[in-house]
Amino acid sequence: MRLATILTPHGQRAAVQVGESFVDLHATDPGLPTCVKSLLAASPAVRAAASAAAQSPTAVKYAGNAVTLLPPVPNPGKILCIGLNYRDHAIEGGKAIPTEPVLFGKFPNTLIATGEPILLPKVAHKVDYEAELVIVIGKTGKHIPNDPTAFGYVGGYTCGHDVSARDWQFRGEEKQWIIGKTFDTFAPTGPVLVTPDELPDPHNLQIQLRLNGTTLQNSNTREFIFGVPHLLWFLSQVVTLEPGDLIFTGTPPGVGIARKPQILLKPGDIAEVEIQGIGVLRNPVVGES
Repeated sequence: MRLATILTPHGQRAAVQVGESFVDLHATDPGLPTCVKSLLAASPAVRAAASAAAQSPTAVKYAGNAVTLLPPVPNPGKILCIGLNYRDHAIEGGKAIPTEPVLFGKFPNTLIATGEPILLPKVAHKVDYEAELVIVIGKTGKHIPNDPTAFGYVGGYTCGHDVSARDWQFRGEEKQWIIGKTFDTFAPTGPVLVTPDELPDPHNLQIQLRLNGTTLQNSNTREFIFGVPHLLWFLSQVVTLEPGDLIFTGTPPGVGIARKPQILLKPGDIAEVEIQGIGVLRNPVVGES
């Protein structure tokens, strides 16, 4: 399924994209959850009922060109992020290949949907783009094995944009990444969440970022240093992963700060993250007033 969260006259609703339309699951079948996080945490029977509702001839639908999309999971418990997880990106930055995942986080204030503006802070002057595949957790897990059974904890995948204020990320002796990563609007996600049955191999997906129509990042998740099972194993040693948690998996090469001359986000830009099998996450860029 291609799950989404849409804004309806009745509030936020979990939806399934069918063609160019979005089916309001709860309006179609009142026994179904109203939010994507609850749907991910539900039993296989409930998810099967959601799939059936999406195909029902009496489904309550909204036209895709008229609906307001919200982040696929607007209320994650955790937003965990991995740095330097593409071999070609580590090489680009002159970094050694990490021997274990580099971890940081974002806060819920960073989440925006496709179409919403990325806000450039008054106090940041080197704001960069980073296209990322985002894992959405579908089942509670602690000490998840680093083997193929880890995929059973994945609820789906979406596009993410790890917007980064480099002048804040790398300031001072300690290089406090999180402060440069968690300004308001710095985590666009979407447009939809694709369940694993429709995206069985997350380790072979083309990933791109375009800025004003020009492709600046173009790689493949086969360049991951640490794959999905390794990341879930590593993170779940520390925190219990829960349905709806988001894991940004790192960015490929081509980031603006590493270019000569540098290319940084500016008001009026249009940033697009496209991942094979998921879609396009598109956000305008505006300056803070």
